[in-house]
Amino acid sequence: MKKKVECFEDLFIWQKAVEFAAEIYVLTERKGLKTDFGMKNQMRNASVSISSNIAEGFERRSRKEYLNFLNIAKGSAGEIRSQLFVSYKLGYISEVELTTFREQAKFLSGSITNHMKSVFGADTGP
Repeated sequence: MKKKVECFEDLFIWQKAVEFAAEIYVLTERKGLKTDFGMKNQMRNASVSISSNIAEGFERRSRKEYLNFLNIAKGSAGEIRSQLFVSYKLGYISEVELTTFREQAKFLSGSITNHMKSVFGADTGP
């Protein structure tokens, strides 16, 4: 039996998004990205935006608004994938890192999509 979700911290997608953002913060402290303040800040903002939008949407308590914020979070997952590719092209990260982090972002995006389907189809009550 699944535990009832009572707060956004209970959401698997929020937990994974926070882990991902923390990993992006570590990645951006490395040579190259550490001194490219524009790319560093863009990557950090996009990664944190995923969990932040999940949380903000959940707290709105309106299904329509929640779905909108989940959609924004999904967009941020796409944004970070693009930034990772640019970072690879600039030589800031390896091909292995590109693949690893892009797969994590794709997993988050897919998980958000599945959650959106669940929220959209959820029973609204009597």
